[in-house]
Amino acid sequence: MTIAIYGRNIDKDDAKVWFLLGRLAAGGAKTYFCNGDLQPGTDMVLALGGDGTFLRAINMLRGRDIPIAGINFGRLGFLTSAKVEEGENVWIDDLLKGNYTIQKRLLLKVDSPAIPHGVHPYALNEFSIQRQTPAMLCIQVSLDGAKMPAYWADGVVVSTPTGSTAYSLSVGGPIVTPGSDVFIIAPIAPHNLNVRPIVAPASSRLEISFTSKQAQMGVATLDNSSFPVQVGSSFTIGKADFEASCITFGGGGFIDALNHKLLWGEDKRNAF
Repeated sequence: MTIAIYGRNIDKDDAKVWFLLGRLAAGGAKTYFCNGDLQPGTDMVLALGGDGTFLRAINMLRGRDIPIAGINFGRLGFLTSAKVEEGENVWIDDLLKGNYTIQKRLLLKVDSPAIPHGVHPYALNEFSIQRQTPAMLCIQVSLDGAKMPAYWADGVVVSTPTGSTAYSLSVGGPIVTPGSDVFIIAPIAPHNLNVRPIVAPASSRLEISFTSKQAQMGVATLDNSSFPVQVGSSFTIGKADFEASCITFGGGGFIDALNHKLLWGEDKRNAF
């Protein structure tokens, strides 16, 4: 088994890193550090860090069907599935024995001439358009050719189920289980009180454009990549023709992450 180790801010001399590499080597695995280029025959990728590192590693794979596991060397690490800590670290043995689940997660693809060269036009979490100045935006969204009422807002987020617990959640979007085949469209700080997030099939074709009475520019994001865009720019969003293969350990998965990392439903009455 050949495992690529990816980490943006990982100290290769860190004791936890050496412990992990030692355990993997003892189990017969070959490891190497990568920073974008994968060696032929790579069986999986371990992304050491937080959610930002995991998203960059997904970007690095660029559609190659290689499974990836996020190993939390950061803070919250909602997308990460394990961490190196004191004790047995049973997940390492499970990894070597193949005792894990590969969960397919959809990505969205964004098409637009406004996307700069070199920016990967796919996202595991979300695509967003946001204001760059204090002036609000008027955002027009079409769903399969049907125009929705304009959003007068600070911006809009189009999220995958994976991203439903990220930016979309913070602006009032629903929590969606990862296996769902949907997109979430959620306005950012809307000035219309009767506007709410909407869930649409991932087979939908979304078209988004924006104007502003005062601003000349906005900011677009694809996961943790951002770039300025001119007022009047338009974007077409759909489901990517490939999925991310994410490794999870144990049986709890997404619900355990909600409970333990987001403290979902935390209530002192539940202790009795």
